[in-house]
Amino acid sequence: MINKLVKKIQETNAPIVVGLDPMMKFIPKHITDKAFAEYGETLEGAAEAIWQYNKGIVDAIYDLVPAVKPQVAMYEQFGIPGLMAFKKTVDYCKEKGLVVIGDIKRGDIGSTSEAYAVGHLGKVQVGSKSYYGFDEDFVTVNPYLGSDGVTPFTKVCKEESKGIFVLVKTSNPSSGEFQDRLIDGRPLYEWMGEKVAQWGADCMPETGSYSYVGAVVGATYPEQGKILRKLMPNTFILVPGYGAQGGKGADLVHFFNEDGLGAIINSSRGIIAAHQQEKYAKYGEAAYADASRAAVIDMREDIAQALGK
Repeated sequence: MINKLVKKIQETNAPIVVGLDPMMKFIPKHITDKAFAEYGETLEGAAEAIWQYNKGIVDAIYDLVPAVKPQVAMYEQFGIPGLMAFKKTVDYCKEKGLVVIGDIKRGDIGSTSEAYAVGHLGKVQVGSKSYYGFDEDFVTVNPYLGSDGVTPFTKVCKEESKGIFVLVKTSNPSSGEFQDRLIDGRPLYEWMGEKVAQWGADCMPETGSYSYVGAVVGATYPEQGKILRKLMPNTFILVPGYGAQGGKGADLVHFFNEDGLGAIINSSRGIIAAHQQEKYAKYGEAAYADASRAAVIDMREDIAQALGK
């Protein structure tokens, strides 16, 4: 799957992943009105509105980008109907040829970690049969519990040729409370980067330069990104924090390798809620998906300019 991601980035010339992180305040009134008319102001109604909103955005951008990243919490808050909308979104994106990164940030040990890995990337055994659960292509993983929490995911990655992105240096302002702590004179994120590279060395595809084990490094920390890029030369980096969190194209250069690959940049609100920004207000609510498409094109140009393409 990592090779598919690389290929799609090359085909689209857009190292971009669109974060499908829907919130009710983002969804245009005509969508919620229709969903509530059918299901009422219920969890089912909210889930239907989210699904229709996502579908409109995906239809508008699937030919421009290689991947999407639905954040499961935005769906879980609506209970079982929300999870059903999550699954419908994953399946629809895959039908459109997009690589799907499930932003689940799971991190546990033993059989619990195995269950997360199987449920999101692999197949669960039911009697004599086996079934995919959510069936994303990649997921995000929290490594705080150590190798016990990550190894079950790498095992499934090798079985299914799928991938993970391990949290290394996250984009949030308080990430340094732990991630910047010095251990034997070096910040924790450096130790974590080296560990990711070790896990990745055991998870290389038969062809290609990048491992099934990727890393999450925030665009809001470009200097740390420069260090981590050197520590993890065969690691694909998922870079959140572009746009709404303050990251700009100029901050991204050092996340990439000399081959122009090695990183994929995430934007969520900056794309899916573009119609609520002054820059794209001319589209209005009715054409919210067209605003999202315009935001993707602008982001692609910003990154290309920063990379000198």
